[in-house]
Amino acid sequence: MENQRNIIVAIVLSALVLFGWPVLAERFFPQPKPVEQAAPPVNGSGTGAMAGAPAAAAPAKLKDRATVLAATQRLPIETPALKGSINLTGAQLDDLVLVRHRETVKKDSAPVRLLSPGGAEGSYFARFGWSGDGVALPGGDSVWTADVAKLTPETPVTLSWDNQQGQLFTIKVSVDQYYLFSVEQRVANRGAGAVAVANYGLVSREKQKVASGSSLIPNKDVDSWTLHIGPIGQFDDAVNYEVDYSTLDEAGAKGARFGANTGWLGFGETYWLTALVPAKGGVAESGFRHSPTSYQADFGSKPVVVAPGKVVSAQSQFFAGAKEINVLDRYEEGGIPLFGKSIDWGWFEVLEKPIFRLLDWLFKAVGNFGFAIILLTFIVRGLMFPVAQRQFASMAAMRAVQPKMKAIQERFKDDKQRQQQEIMKLYQTEKINPLAGCLPIFLQIPVFYGLYKVLMVTIEMRHAPFIGWIKDLSAPDPLTPVNLFGLLDFTPPSFIALGILPILLGITMYLQFKLNPAPMDPAQQQVFAIMPWIMMFMMAPFASGLQLYWTVSNLLTIAQQKWLYSRHPALKEPVKT
Repeated sequence: MENQRNIIVAIVLSALVLFGWPVLAERFFPQPKPVEQAAPPVNGSGTGAMAGAPAAAAPAKLKDRATVLAATQRLPIETPALKGSINLTGAQLDDLVLVRHRETVKKDSAPVRLLSPGGAEGSYFARFGWSGDGVALPGGDSVWTADVAKLTPETPVTLSWDNQQGQLFTIKVSVDQYYLFSVEQRVANRGAGAVAVANYGLVSREKQKVASGSSLIPNKDVDSWTLHIGPIGQFDDAVNYEVDYSTLDEAGAKGARFGANTGWLGFGETYWLTALVPAKGGVAESGFRHSPTSYQADFGSKPVVVAPGKVVSAQSQFFAGAKEINVLDRYEEGGIPLFGKSIDWGWFEVLEKPIFRLLDWLFKAVGNFGFAIILLTFIVRGLMFPVAQRQFASMAAMRAVQPKMKAIQERFKDDKQRQQQEIMKLYQTEKINPLAGCLPIFLQIPVFYGLYKVLMVTIEMRHAPFIGWIKDLSAPDPLTPVNLFGLLDFTPPSFIALGILPILLGITMYLQFKLNPAPMDPAQQQVFAIMPWIMMFMMAPFASGLQLYWTVSNLLTIAQQKWLYSRHPALKEPVKT
């Protein structure tokens, strides 16, 4: 009975740790907050845009994407990871698909589209330009010329625009094998007088499509306490997860502005990211803002004076792609600060990343993430085996002193405080730790939560198949008897969509509990009788990879219990009183 009570105490305490930690972390380890800064007028037109970056204009009526793409002159983009085009009107990166990632698990599924042109439904684009006074500047409707026919990792492109007043503006764009564009902006002053300019970069996305959390995969990217979706950036040596879309809506015209110490900023979803990376030390201010139709991330540099006959340049970068862990870490090592934290690991990153690294290593060894999870389960249970042996030894000791405990309870049944004192003395005399039985559960809960987070946030686990009907280990088990295992064409609600794995989880948990001696308390007997079936329903909406881990863990626990009970048969005997 005492051991069963310890299990309940362990579960309650673990829940307090997992759910209470974010509250304590927010209080004692706050994220950097945005600062308000004045918005200088730009472009000489009195627009008053912040930090030199104009608000990206949006048409009143959105058009079909194919129609918008066909109506504009474009330069193709082609890399091993990306395909799309640059809009030569406005020099905008506004057409990009991720060729290695599909929208669904179906074989004929289209690749994930990240960027779409302004004026189209789901518009999402980046632009680099200049602000200044007393000089004609390129804008969203300026038509640029390109010096090559296609942008590839081997062939960068230089876009040019002449204002016919003595200034030549160029943008050199190069792209690597993955998702990073390098942008060099130049202004050559061939006029008779000096001009003052400041470069900027912006990312704009349509507001309507992100109102529910995502413009890419509906109902998948929903901001919660475990996962940040929306505006994100590295400011003042920390990644800011505090600003979200609702924050911008509430902030009004001022938006959320940050200081000059900006490493990168943009918009993140569960698996995808766009991020502006300004040159170090070249930012006057940066931040996020919104209009009735769009959200925008932008940065602006300090103004520089370009004397006649001189050229000024500014370098920046733009990431647009999938949040692949090894790729992000490579960019971080290359100088983009804290870029790996664009994945919202949370406060348990120290545990979650090693679990992913081990899973990834196992995957490379066996070629299947499902089998990698099974091997991970064997590793965890193997490491826990000595602890389980100590747990059984503790259970044996607890059962041996049950008659003495029963006598103490009868003797001091009217004095609960004295009863507890005498029981504690008994523990000390017999050298028993009543919490020893909780240790395996405590040790496994962090692993379980770490695997849960890995399945939730890593693109590597997205659409990772196992065998048979399990095509995506990051999604719930799709095969359920509620719709006759797919024969009926409807998707049942998640709370009754019991897949095969959740059912197996409930059965194995039931068998595991049946191996244990029945608790003496009838109320505890009832709790442990229904708990497997409650957990079966609770786990049904979770990722099938998590269900697979727990089911295999239950099977290993059953085998381990049978072996240990064979060595300690007295544990199966009724307690003598």
